[in-house]
Amino acid sequence: MTRLFFLVSGEHNTLPFAEAKAILEAEGFKYKILGKLRQIFRVKASTESVKSIVRRASLTRVCSIELAYCDAVDKKIHETVSSSPVEKFLREDETFVVRIRRIGESSPELASNILERQLGAELSYKVNGAKVNLTTPDKTFFGVLTDNKFIFGVKQAEIIPKPFVERRPRKRPFFHPSSMPAKLARCMVNLAQPKAGDLVLDPFCGTGSMLIEAGLIGCRVVGFDVQKRMVRGSLKNIINYGIKPEGMGVADAKQLPVTQVDCIVTDPPYGRSATTMGQKTKKIVVDFLSKVGDNIKKSGRVCIASPRSVRIGKIGEQLGFKRLESHFVYVHRSLTREITVLERVK
Repeated sequence: MTRLFFLVSGEHNTLPFAEAKAILEAEGFKYKILGKLRQIFRVKASTESVKSIVRRASLTRVCSIELAYCDAVDKKIHETVSSSPVEKFLREDETFVVRIRRIGESSPELASNILERQLGAELSYKVNGAKVNLTTPDKTFFGVLTDNKFIFGVKQAEIIPKPFVERRPRKRPFFHPSSMPAKLARCMVNLAQPKAGDLVLDPFCGTGSMLIEAGLIGCRVVGFDVQKRMVRGSLKNIINYGIKPEGMGVADAKQLPVTQVDCIVTDPPYGRSATTMGQKTKKIVVDFLSKVGDNIKKSGRVCIASPRSVRIGKIGEQLGFKRLESHFVYVHRSLTREITVLERVK
């Protein structure tokens, strides 16, 4: 295993770390967590795991092999980088660049542009013949200043968020104000840990956000909604992204016409933008979780969102599920979502 670090999104305190961990587990990679800093997740894992993170993650930005880690003190940084095994990753005939990212106001006494030049000079000295190229380098060495620490390595991949922006709800053929953003939907799919080829169910499919994101990472998908209009719209959106669902239909989430799926990812209606058909959200959730156990394989996961006031995690535990994790996402003054991952244990 190799020391890796991931620069993750600062959009949420816990979800980016949970998503990266879930992807490693879903893809079957052994790993050891080395530590977490603000927007940095350090692990020991196979370098092959980077491909899976790049293919699946919505809240990871940069993946790097870790070469140096130390306190964010100028002298210590230079000593640590100078003694790091840079020559294993940079040949004499290659070009390179050093880029430094500062998280928030971390280590304001260190000027990142000066540090980039100084470390670039040190790398040139260590690997005689390697030259700096600021525009089209063969290798990028990436450092991050965060939480009074400095972490440095060779960049393996950068994940561009543009595709998620292009899949935002208003860009889809069918729009409804209750639609979940693509990044959050993808994160929820990852938290449920499906593998390519697994069957993912959304029993409150709405506009198809969860099914789209599951389909784009190679899962088979099936969705239902109590409203025919939403099923038709969801199907239109799913097909727009080249995904062929296993099935779509009008159905009550308490009586789903499916036998067994690998996992469930869903965002039941709250009664603000999405109708609850006259029922309280809590009752919808309780009724659904009371009946869905037979529809999911043993140890299968349910990743579900609901208003914090519903206390979905506690409901899941009371109904016999094992609560694995909960995250709270502020949406606006009157809505904070609880995103909970439950596991079927019986």
